[in-house]
Order: sequence, then C-alpha cells, then structure tokens
Amino acid sequence: MTQTNPMVLLRKMLRIRRIEEAIADRYAEQEMRCPMHLCIGQEAIAAGVCEVLSDDDVMFSNHRAHGHYLAKGGSLNAMIAELYGRATGCCGGRGGSMHLIDLNVGFLGATPIVGGTVPLAVGAAWAASLKKEKRVSVIFLGDGCFEEGVVHESLNFAALHKLPVVFVCENNRFSVYTRLNERQPDRPIYKVAASHGIASYTGNGNDIEEVLALSRKAVGLAREGEGPQFLELHVYRWREHCGPDFDDHLNYRTAQEINDGQGDCPIARYVDLLEQSGALNRHELDSIELEIRAEIAAAFDFALSSAKPGALEAQGKVYA
Repeated sequence: MTQTNPMVLLRKMLRIRRIEEAIADRYAEQEMRCPMHLCIGQEAIAAGVCEVLSDDDVMFSNHRAHGHYLAKGGSLNAMIAELYGRATGCCGGRGGSMHLIDLNVGFLGATPIVGGTVPLAVGAAWAASLKKEKRVSVIFLGDGCFEEGVVHESLNFAALHKLPVVFVCENNRFSVYTRLNERQPDRPIYKVAASHGIASYTGNGNDIEEVLALSRKAVGLAREGEGPQFLELHVYRWREHCGPDFDDHLNYRTAQEINDGQGDCPIARYVDLLEQSGALNRHELDSIELEIRAEIAAAFDFALSSAKPGALEAQGKVYA
C-alpha cells in the first residue's frame, strides 16, 4: 500500500475547516436559506477515512455531511451553489446543506433523517457482494443513531451476510443539547456493535494518524471479505448543533469542557507534529492557506453568479 503524504492529509483537513468557516461568516447575509450543520472540529475523521478509499468505493452521510462530501472529492462549486439554492447545485438547488450528492466520486447521498442512510449503505454493500465486486461502502453516523432501530437491523443484516461495509460513528457525545449519558446506558457504543458480531474498534477522532491507521485496517478487512467493520471515533463539535455560531451561552457544556474540546484541535495537533518532525514549515502552510482561500472565493463567485431554479424545474423529479 502506498505511503500517505502528510501534506495531503493536512490540506484536506485545513480545506474543510476554511470552507466551513467561510460558510459561517457569510450565513448572516441571509442568502443561504437552508439549515446548516457544521463539522468544525471533526475534520480528521472525514480526511482520515477518505484517504484510504478507492475511487470506486461509495459513501453515505448524515445531516453534518460537508466534511465527508469534500473529503471524498465532491465538487465544491456544486456544494456552495446548493447552499444558495442555485440550479448549478448538486441537487439542483432543491436540497440544501443536508442533501448532498456527487455520483462522480461515489458520494451517494446525505439526508437529515437520523439513521436514514445507514440501511442504504448496507444495501450498497449487499449489491457489491452479490456482484462479487471489491467495492467498500462507508457510512458516517452519529452517536444518536444508536437510538434508532433501523441501525441495529442494519448491523445485524450486514453481519449475517458478511457485507463489505464500514460503519464510522462520530461520537461527539451530544444529540443537539442532550448528553450521551442522558440518552443511553453507560456502555461503549463500539461494544454494542461488537455484540452484533461485527469487528469493532475505538479511537481518538482528533488524531489524524490514529484515524488513518484504524480506517486502513477496517477498509482493508472489509474489502478482503472479512465482513463489516465498525469504528467509534471520539470527537468534539465546536459550534452549535444547527447554525453557524457558538452556543456556549446556553450552558449545556461547561467552560472547562469547551476549553478542553477546542484545545484538542485535530489540525493544530497535526501541524505541531509535522513542524516538530521537520515535514512542514510556515511558508508551506501559508501557501496552502492561500490556495484554499482562492478556491473558496471562486466557489462563492460561481454560486452567486448561477441562476436560480425556474418554475418549470420545480415540477421535475417529483415521484408518485
């Protein structure tokens, strides 16, 4: 297996962070009229998992999908245009932030229904299994998904048929404002997955190298016919559940908790590691930043210069 370029990983994380910050900065202009769930602080998981996937592997996501979509190679222009409800958006301006798709790179869809895409990912893995294809299906889900029956049904079915699917649980400990220990019994989520007969692992979602190692192992085993794999990666959501702002004033998280969570920034952690090893200098980092900012500016220009869907287009893609 080829060695991962650390600069590729850093750029992928930094790109997601800067895109989301730009969205947050411009959301108050009231031109993006869809709900927005940002993944700032969770970039290492998307970057690490997608780094080990092939172009043929497929992916599904949830309401907090920007990072997954971007890390898999989804079109930035089409994503920003979708947020603005423009005809050039990835869903033609119909779906908004929580309905992203890019079939060209195997990002088969994201929806806001909790657990709703989990059986779709399992179905895609079943199709690959029936066709004898070495294609892996990946599904990103949150800790709140384990309160949905369809998730357990999907785990059971995947284990029964030894399907090539990797479940990636981003455990940020909150469902909106409610803590995990107020919603679920005191047991590790990955052990619940293991009880379904699935190989399960846990790790620090802020450590890109740990995410990469676990992902490489899980995806490799799934691809070689060893059945479904489950990753529980612990992470911290920086911003409010839904929206561009911080919600620290609501006091559902303590000041110490917020400080610790944001202090363990996956990007800052990796920059420090690369600088200490001599693999990165500030000039290189500044160059990456400039490239990313130019790309983001061009994407917003593209979106805002794109036409809005017309009345006739609204009649399309309606099924009965």
